[in-house]
Amino acid sequence: MRLISEGCPALLYLNLSYTDITNGTLRLLSRSFSNLQYLSLAYCRKFTDKGLQYLGSGKGCHKLIYLDLSGCIQISVDGFRYIANSCSEIKHLVINDMPTLTDKCIQALVEKCQQIMSVVFLDSPHLSDVAFKALAECKLVKVRIEGNNRITDLSFKLMSKSCPQIKHIYMADCQKITDVSLKTISPLKYILVLNLADCVRISDAGLRSFLEGSSGTKLRELNLTNCIHVTDASLMKIAQRCHSLTYLNMRYCESVTDAGIEALGNMTSLISIDISGTTVSDMVKPHKRKSIMKELSVSECRKITDMGIQKFCQGAKDLEYCDVSYCFQLTNETVKALAFNCHQLTSLNIAGCHKMTDLCVQYLSGVCHYLHFLDISGCIYLTDKTLKYLWKGCTQLRILKMLYCRNITKQAVLKYSAKLENQEYNDADPPAWLGYDSGGGVLPLNKKPKTGPEKAKALYQNENKEAA
Repeated sequence: MRLISEGCPALLYLNLSYTDITNGTLRLLSRSFSNLQYLSLAYCRKFTDKGLQYLGSGKGCHKLIYLDLSGCIQISVDGFRYIANSCSEIKHLVINDMPTLTDKCIQALVEKCQQIMSVVFLDSPHLSDVAFKALAECKLVKVRIEGNNRITDLSFKLMSKSCPQIKHIYMADCQKITDVSLKTISPLKYILVLNLADCVRISDAGLRSFLEGSSGTKLRELNLTNCIHVTDASLMKIAQRCHSLTYLNMRYCESVTDAGIEALGNMTSLISIDISGTTVSDMVKPHKRKSIMKELSVSECRKITDMGIQKFCQGAKDLEYCDVSYCFQLTNETVKALAFNCHQLTSLNIAGCHKMTDLCVQYLSGVCHYLHFLDISGCIYLTDKTLKYLWKGCTQLRILKMLYCRNITKQAVLKYSAKLENQEYNDADPPAWLGYDSGGGVLPLNKKPKTGPEKAKALYQNENKEAA
C-alpha cells in the first residue's frame, strides 16, 4: 500500500476486499488518498473501529462517495459513527453478509451522511423499520434488502412519503411485507425495478394497486418468484399496463396457468421471462414482427410439451438463452425447433430431459455455432456421438455439464473436452430426485431439497400456525 500511495496520489478507486489490511492501512489512506471516491473493504476482518477513526485524520477521505463494508462483522456502532464523521459525502453504501448490523449502526451513520442515495443490505437480518426511518432522511433512489423478517409495511410507507425519486426497490425474502406495501408505493412515479421474490404474502390485490399506479407503465423489471398467491389476473394486468417491461420473473408462481401466459403474447418489450416451476403446459408465441425476446426459462414445467416450445420459437428468432431443464415431456423435437429458429443461441440447459438422444445434439451442432454453455446432465440416452457432434459444430462451446450421463464414456470426455474452460462429468445413475431411473422409467415423486413453492408454503404455513 505504501508503494501505491507514493505512485498514485490521485487514486479515485481502491478495492481492498478479501485482504488482510490493518488499521495502519486505513491511516495511510487518510494521509495519502485525499481524492479517493470509491473504497471497498469487503470481508477485511483485521482492522478495527480505531482504523475507521483514522479516515478522518490527516487529509482524510472526505470525498468518498462509495463504500463497501460487506462481511466486516467487527465494526461496532462506534465504527459507523467514525465513518459518518469522516465521510459525510457517501452516496452509495453496500453492507452485505453482516449479521451484526443493527438499527443503531445505521442511525449513527445517517446522522451525518444524509446524501446517501443507494443502500444494499443483503443478509442483514437484524435491521428493522427503525433503520428505514433513519434512511428516509436521505432521499433514497435505490434500496436492496434480502433475508429480513423484521422489516414491515411501515418501511414502504416511509419510502413513499420521504423518497419520491426512488427507482429501484429490491425487498426479497422479507416475510412481513404484504399487499399494504404495494398499495402504499403506488403513487410513486419513477419505480423502474421491483423485486419482491419470496415475499409470500403478496397477492393479486396488492399488485393491481401498484400496477394501476403511477409507475405501472414505466416499470422495466418485475420479480415475483415464489409469490404463491399471484395468479393469471396479475399477468393480465401486467400485459395491460406494463408497456416498458423487459424482465419478468414468475418462477414458482404455481397459480399461473396457460391463460395468464397467453395474455403476455402481445408484449413487445419483453426481453426475458422466467416461468419455471409453474403449471404452464403451453407457451405463448411472441409477437412475430416485434419480439425482442432473448431469454426463456421454463425449468421444471412438467406439463410443457414440444408443441409449446415449437410455437414459441417461431416468434423468438433472437433467443440467446434457454432453460428447459427437467421438463420430462420434451423430446428431440424441442431442440430441433430451437436449433432451426434460434441461431443466436449461446446458452442451453436440457438437464433432466431424459427423452433426448444424440439426434438433438446433431440438430444443435449443425446450426447453433455461437453456443457457449450446454447442460445435458441426466440425458441418459446420449452417447459419445454427442461429444463428436459438439466438437465439430459448436466450436465456441466453453462450458459443458454431463452429470448422470451413463452412456458417455470417460475416454470420450478426455478426448473431446480439451477446448472447454469448464466441464462436469460422471457416469452415475440418475438420483431418485430427478424423477426417473437409469432406463427412463418414471419414479414416484421423491423429495428434493426444499425450493420454490414448497419453501414458500412452509414459511407461510408456519407463520399462520404461530399466529393461531
